[in-house]
This record gives sequence, structure tokens and C-alpha cells, in this order.
Amino acid sequence: MTEQNAVTKEKALKLRKRVKAKKPDFVRQESWRYKRLKENWRRPRGIDNKMRRKIKGWPATVSVGYRGPKAARGLHPSGYEEVLVHNLSELRGVNPKTQAIRIAHTVGKRKRARILVEARKKKIKILNLKEAKEAIEEEKRPVEEEEKKEELEKKEEAEEKKKPKPKRKRRQKRKAKTKKEAEKE
Repeated sequence: MTEQNAVTKEKALKLRKRVKAKKPDFVRQESWRYKRLKENWRRPRGIDNKMRRKIKGWPATVSVGYRGPKAARGLHPSGYEEVLVHNLSELRGVNPKTQAIRIAHTVGKRKRARILVEARKKKIKILNLKEAKEAIEEEKRPVEEEEKKEELEKKEEAEEKKKPKPKRKRRQKRKAKTKKEAEKE
């Protein structure tokens, strides 16, 4: 990637950010009036429709003028092109200078860890690294919890060994004596 392309990409990203800040929330017509209508955008098509005719006082409709610059389309705010990765073989075709990876949510912990290791070796940026770190930490937690439980059990066993055992025979004899005394009375 040339220096000029990098500069234009940065400018395009800044411009896109400015344009998005001014862009209104496009809502479906009459969605504010009826609960049954969600705010999901639907193009107004009626012949007398005020939004379609762009009458003053009615919400804005989607049009090409709100579109971001072509150089910034499809780019992550960091400036990298996003690539969705499911396995290690998909990681091979990634260019670390222009592309960043997002690990698919269907990937398990073991394969996710392998992808992370390989991506770090190739110096590829990972966009959902926080989730990956959490997954690795969750994997470690059960192991740590098990170790703590084992340590507690060992301590409890050691404490039980230190305590003198109650003498059951004496208790049984006492109970037997009290029963005989109760019978005599």
C-alpha cells in the first residue's frame, strides 16, 4: 500500500465519521404513531405519501447523499478491512498491513486459541480480541476453581485428622444406663 493511498484512506475515514454524525436515524413512516409498526426502515411508496415527496416537517428518507466516501466503504473504523475467520486455513490469505480478522462466534475455545496464536505470530490485528481473551480466561477459571476446591478439601482433611475422634463406646454405655434407669422408675 502506497503512502498516498494511506493518506486518502485516513481522510476518507474522518470524512465518513463526520457524515455519520450528521446522518439522521431513518425511521419507518408512522412508526411513532402505531405500536404495531417497528422503526425498521421501509421505503414510503404511497402516491400521496409526505415522506416520499420530502415535505417539510416530515422525517428524512434514505438517499445517496448520506453515503460515505468510496475509499472508506467496508472498512473498520480502525482503517483495516474486516475478514471473518473460521479456521487456520482462512488465516493464511490475510494481509496484515491492510486486513484485520474477526473470529467467527461459532468457533470454539480450542480453535479460537490456535487462531490467536497463529495471528500473533503473523502480527495480524484481531478485532474481537476482548471476547477471545474472555474465552481463554473462562477456560482457565474452571481449572483454577478445581485447584482451589482440592486445596480446601486437603485442608479440611488435615484439620479432621488433627481433631480427636469422639469416643462412641462411652456414649453408647451412657445411653444404655439412662434407658435402664428409666425402665426401673
